[in-house]
This record gives sequence, C-alpha cells and structure tokens, in this order.
Amino acid sequence: MHDSVIGRRLLRLPDVQAIVGLRRSEIYRRIRNGTFPAPIRLGTNAVAWLQSDLDAWIAARVAESRGSAA
Repeated sequence: MHDSVIGRRLLRLPDVQAIVGLRRSEIYRRIRNGTFPAPIRLGTNAVAWLQSDLDAWIAARVAESRGSAA
C-alpha cells in the first residue's frame, strides 16, 4: 500500500482504544481539552480517527516521555 493511503486509514473507536491504551471516556475528555485528535464525522452516529493523526499523537507522547521535542 502507498504511504499516503495508509496515512488516510480511518479507525473506529475500538481500534483507537486498542492502539492508544485509553478508555472511551478518557479519549473524549482529552478531545474536549484539546489534547487528543478529534474524530472525523462519517455520518449521523458514526465517527472515526485518521491513523496518521493518531501516529502523530503517539510520536509526540513518546518524545515528551523521553524529554525531546516532537
């Protein structure tokens, strides 16, 4: 798969929870606080996150924990 296609992969909440290790309530709390990527609305009752947004968020957390700039 081409990198630009992989970066645009949409992930639903159960996948996001498994990847980042946070519960639903914590994910939505962080979204409200502006410290977690906001989802993309797919329909009236459906949202998903861009994998590339999550990858960037994880990279920033790793950089913070290791004392380096993201």
